[in-house]
This record gives sequence, C-alpha cells and structure tokens, in this order.
Amino acid sequence: MRVAVAPVLDDHIVGAVTQVGAQLVDIENAQVVVWIGGPEGFPELPDGVEWVALSTAGVERFVDAGVLDDKRIWTNASGFYADGCAEHALALLLAGTRQVIASTRTRWAKDAVDPAVRTLRGSTVAIIGAGGIGRALTPMLKACGATVLAVNRTGTPVAGSDVTLSAERTDEAFARADHVVLAAPDTPDTRHLINDRTLALLKPHSWVINVARGPLVDQTALYRALTDGVIAGAGLDVTDPEPPSPDDPLFDLDNVVITPHVANPAGRLTVEMAPHLADNLRRFAAGERLASVLAVGRGY
Repeated sequence: MRVAVAPVLDDHIVGAVTQVGAQLVDIENAQVVVWIGGPEGFPELPDGVEWVALSTAGVERFVDAGVLDDKRIWTNASGFYADGCAEHALALLLAGTRQVIASTRTRWAKDAVDPAVRTLRGSTVAIIGAGGIGRALTPMLKACGATVLAVNRTGTPVAGSDVTLSAERTDEAFARADHVVLAAPDTPDTRHLINDRTLALLKPHSWVINVARGPLVDQTALYRALTDGVIAGAGLDVTDPEPPSPDDPLFDLDNVVITPHVANPAGRLTVEMAPHLADNLRRFAAGERLASVLAVGRGY
C-alpha cells in the first residue's frame, strides 16, 4: 500500500502510515493521499489515487472549491474528533444551565443568579445531527441524568439515546426539548436551522449549543430570542461569519458564551486523527469498507 501525506509531513500521521506497514511515497505514485489542510493548493490527482483521506470533519470548503470528484473514494474525519467536541458541548451546556457564565460576569449576584440555576437531571436534551459527536455526547448527558432525544437524517436509532427521530421531525424535537445541541453538517437543508420559527418552539429556560457549523444558526434571530427572553441562553463554539466581528452584539450578552472554535483544537488534530487513519488504512489494505466515507453528492 502506497500512501502520500501532504501538504506537510506530520509525525503523528506518518506514524500511523508506517504502523500499518504502508510505504510512504509522493502523490504521483500514491494509491492513498492523506491531505492535512484545506482546499487551498490541493493538487491535481493522478488516476492511480484510489482514496483521499481528508483531515477535517466539515468538507464545505472542499465542495465549494470543486475539489471532490467521483473518480475515487473520499473520506473525512467525521467522528474522529467526536469525544473532544462532545466534552466541549457538555461544558457549554453546564456553564449555561448552572449559571457559570452569568456568575463570572457579575460579582456575587446571588439574588439574580440563584433562581436561574437549573439541572440537567430530568431534562430532555435534543442532539440535532446525532452522528459521531452525538454518540459520544449521549452517555455524558445520561450520566448527568438527562433524557437524550437524538435526531439524524434517517431516524436510525442512536445507541444509548432514549428517542431517535428522523430529520423531518426536527420541529417535534425542538418542541419536546429543554435544551438543544447542534452537531449537524452544514448543508442547504441545515442552513439557519435555528431561526425565529424554530426558536419559538423552545422553552424560556432552553439553551442552544452549537459545536457544529456557524451557518446552522441565524444569529440575528438568535440575538432577538436571547434579548426577548424566548430562550435562556446560547453557547457557541462556531459562528457565522467566523471569526465574528469584534463588535458583534452577541459578545455583550450575559447569557451567551462564545469560544473560538476550540472544541476540536488545531494542536490536537493529527493526534486525534492518527489512530482512526491507521484503522482505515488497515481496512483499505483488507478490501473492507472504509469509515467516514463521503457521500460526494450530498457534501458530507
């Protein structure tokens, strides 16, 4: 098996390649290309490349750049970074419901903070786009005593969840949930999934957490809902645009926390990716189906 790692040689990725006994070669002689980076500078691929492994979970920029083709297998890193993203989603949700955010922005304002503290015990949390992140987040939420309502494209049951609904029943999920975690890809169907109408389906104590993609949220609508008391708060690790403007009004709200797209920190990307890549390389060598294969026509 001949594998090229580009545009840079990363120690963790090279280690995964050599671990499975593959030969490290240049792209011209490769069967497999592991691309660590974005679409900028992506090369013309020779016909001998049978599989391209991308290092990102989101592939919207590759789709927009016209990089993907139907001549070979393409995989992304969907699920590779799920544990860290799930931890971050839970941290944002707890920071909101336990009023950690409000407490850090005030000085011992017990009379204001105390009545707003809520628990996840007995609550229902809807995970929209319950793929790898959703599967990792589900047991964490269950450990906190929450009921998990998973939403995915087909309605195929998500292990550990209490209820799984198909994407066409997303409105039902919003209406039943106390809190919502967004973990869906950015597609035409999910753009502005959070909007004036869907926010109105939530409850005044609801928190909306986004560790997926910024365009899933209509931020103007979100601002209105936050300032009008339609929902209790929001935790955003991604925004639209990204980064947000320094004077974005969301920064000024006491019921919002924005982290700078660090649920999957860049410094750990190849560390987290390496074992999954090694497993996929073994599958490829054995002629087995690869994990995280892209449906090129759908863009994810």
